[in-house]
Amino acid sequence: MPTLDVNPENVCRLIQLAREFHAQDAVIIPDEPGSPADEWPARILDTYTGDATLAEFRTIVDDLDRDQQIQVVALLWLGRGDYEVEDWDALLQDADDAWTTYTADYLIAHPLLAEYLTDGLELLGYRCDDTGIPASDLR
Repeated sequence: MPTLDVNPENVCRLIQLAREFHAQDAVIIPDEPGSPADEWPARILDTYTGDATLAEFRTIVDDLDRDQQIQVVALLWLGRGDYEVEDWDALLQDADDAWTTYTADYLIAHPLLAEYLTDGLELLGYRCDDTGIPASDLR
């Protein structure tokens, strides 16, 4: 079973913030981006620059080192069903190849981000409780 270098508590907080951000009536993101290299999420999210939830989400992601950001993207792709747990190393390599400085915007541009990250965490044996704090892991 792969282990995470990114703190599951940070991922749980990102899940909580993604739920809050996407629950707003004003947030409309037309389609999910295909790659972190896509620049349109940043352009669309520019209209939400004053949003405190988005600002906190970006800060948390931007404070992660590159390898940790790659793991969060990998959790998204794993939870979305693009890869299997057994493919974790290849998944990390693909996420590394696609990495950009717009990782936070790429992530939050996925309307189902919270569900994908939750599923990805659970596939690796982690889960968040209702408060956004990691519950006892499933390992």
